[in-house]
Amino acid sequence: MKKLLLGIWVVLCVGCAEGNGAAPASPPVAWEIAEGVQSPESVYLDEVSGFLFVSNVGDGGATGKDGDGYISKLTPDGKMLEPKWVVGLNAPKGLRSQGGTLWVAVIDRLVGIDIAEGAVRHTVEVEGAQFLNDVAADEHGAVYVSDMLGNKIYRYKDGQLSVLADGEELESPNGLLMHGNRLVVAAWGSGIQDDFSTKTPGRLFSLGSDGKGKELITPNPVGNFDGVEPFGDKGYLTSDWYAGTVYLVRTDGSTQLVLQLPQGAADLAYLPKQRLLIVPQMAKNKVTAFRFPAGEE
Repeated sequence: MKKLLLGIWVVLCVGCAEGNGAAPASPPVAWEIAEGVQSPESVYLDEVSGFLFVSNVGDGGATGKDGDGYISKLTPDGKMLEPKWVVGLNAPKGLRSQGGTLWVAVIDRLVGIDIAEGAVRHTVEVEGAQFLNDVAADEHGAVYVSDMLGNKIYRYKDGQLSVLADGEELESPNGLLMHGNRLVVAAWGSGIQDDFSTKTPGRLFSLGSDGKGKELITPNPVGNFDGVEPFGDKGYLTSDWYAGTVYLVRTDGSTQLVLQLPQGAADLAYLPKQRLLIVPQMAKNKVTAFRFPAGEE
């Protein structure tokens, strides 16, 4: 059996090659937080401030407009600083910072939080949005947000909101990542059912900065993708919410099971300097950080 080199993880994954049904041996848990989080959906490290932020959907569910969602503020080593750093949000999900602002996807609006002040400074109404999910940002000041149920990706810059891409070819876009000059999209899949399962699983693909030029990263459907983060020059770490799995998607499009968790593995973060894979376990009301052994990425 071919041994996978995750760049920093070899022995732990022997015997878990794609398709054989074996679960991988998990990397050790570095820390875990359950107190203070409620249905955590996204984890994100703002490198400028050095703080880790967690979006909490709250008790009202992923579509609840009840204002009980909030953002938690932590240290990268798992110390909870402010469980309810910013409150009063409607089921907040994806997070991404730019220029001192933490942008949050909040069902039908894009919210900008001043990181230094811990206060909402921007609220961008997205007319017609059904289920805003993840956020990405580029070096030119643009912010992108996906509408999973609406099959759209929006672009916001200089106070102007526009539709970057739309249509069924987006495969219900969930996770977003600006990587170089390409927007990487982690798709949930097509034909979403009432229980959020899909008739066809999603793929990982990229779009040009103009929303065109779709290029498949995974040629075949893989899963109900949620989060996506770069993993050095090896590819991307992705989470499958429905299956509770984390994959390495290599640059050649092949996939490798990295971690098996219960259903609800949401919008993950990867901190290469600390070698931490941080996964919000939405259905279990906890956030877990796994430590990879040292090595090259």
